[in-house]
Amino acid sequence: MSERSLLVVVLAAGEGTRMASRLPKVLHRIAGRSMLHHVLETTRQAGATRVAVVIGPDREDVAAEAHRVRPDAQVFVQTERLGTAHAVLAARAALEEPADDVLVLYADTPLLRPKTLENLRAPLADGAAVAVLGFRPADPTGYGRLLTQGDALVAIREEKDATPDERRVNFCNAGVMALRGREALSILTRIGNANAKGEYYLTDAVEIARADGLSAVATEAEVDEVAGVNSRLQLAEAEAILQGRLRRAAMAGGATLVAPETVFLSVDTRLGRDVLVEPNVVFGPGVTVEDDVVIHAFSHLEGAHLERGVSIGPYARLRPGTRLGEGVRIGNFVETKAALIDAGAKVNHLSYVGDAHVGANANVGAGTITCNYDGFSKHRTEIGAGAFIGTNSSLVAPVSVGAGAYIGSGSVITDDVPADALALGRGRQAVKEGWAAALRAARGKPKV
Repeated sequence: MSERSLLVVVLAAGEGTRMASRLPKVLHRIAGRSMLHHVLETTRQAGATRVAVVIGPDREDVAAEAHRVRPDAQVFVQTERLGTAHAVLAARAALEEPADDVLVLYADTPLLRPKTLENLRAPLADGAAVAVLGFRPADPTGYGRLLTQGDALVAIREEKDATPDERRVNFCNAGVMALRGREALSILTRIGNANAKGEYYLTDAVEIARADGLSAVATEAEVDEVAGVNSRLQLAEAEAILQGRLRRAAMAGGATLVAPETVFLSVDTRLGRDVLVEPNVVFGPGVTVEDDVVIHAFSHLEGAHLERGVSIGPYARLRPGTRLGEGVRIGNFVETKAALIDAGAKVNHLSYVGDAHVGANANVGAGTITCNYDGFSKHRTEIGAGAFIGTNSSLVAPVSVGAGAYIGSGSVITDDVPADALALGRGRQAVKEGWAAALRAARGKPKV
């Protein structure tokens, strides 16, 4: 199929009023990506040579997402909502450029697999002019039926127009269609609007092709693949489907998910072999986990890279820009951000390490904070290899702690510390013997 050029027209103009959101429907996210992103990535994997995205008026945000994901995408505006065929023809300029195959997809149907699209295109190479994607739901009520005779697709019949026998057909229209390039524009421009709504329906392409003596066929997809999203409930259902796929793939690749249903992955999450993920862990976008890593329960990771043998959590939060070297230990209630922590270093308890570099085998004690923000700008902290940062220390950036240096517990460090030095930055302790007893005597017995 790769030798055949492919134009994909993605319809992204739907409002999604049932989303009850200011955000356009197709920009809502599942597994860390917008629905539009999912569809555009699928087109890339399916071998699209060109992509046209049809958006609604004043939807620069949708256009920006399309160009972010596929900088080469052509964007067209459908100024009036007059049906699916009308939406496709909004991209007429793209359709007029030669393509062997034309594929029509919907940005609110984000779960299609590339292989399914390849299977849909295959009949075009064998001479079909139109190929329609079908599915078999448990209950076909409300769906258009695909009426076939042998291998031929005869018509797509909307339920309201179907006979009782046709309504018993459970092979339904998913809406996705492929057309042979040399006939596509001719078929699309002859679709009329002689229906109750006065709209131009893409489904009419089947009967137009057959009237021209051309063949139409249907291929089949799994029900989950063609699930559309028009509400928050359906968004959650699509998320569940995709999470199931991602979890199965992670476990097949050699990761152990102790309670898979409680682990949430992003599409780009990469887990190595013999990774152990305990319950209630969330992977945001941009996480790579190398082999033999342990991620304890209730941890949250985003934009982080964990090298071999790292252990984090429970209740660890790794924010974007975190890179943990081999064997690093990040403990409970530790947060990192834009932090490079070299091999063997430990940050075990209740600490924040942001905009920092921690050298190999350094130890950052409980309650340590890198004070990286002065109210205007972020500043970096450098902690040398083998340094020891005592409990409850504040390192006020920009500041550098040399290799092998020792910071006394409870210190506030504002100046650079040389290698192998001891730095203390705290008030001198004062003890007043008998003071507490005198206070109690003066005030009487404390109230309970």
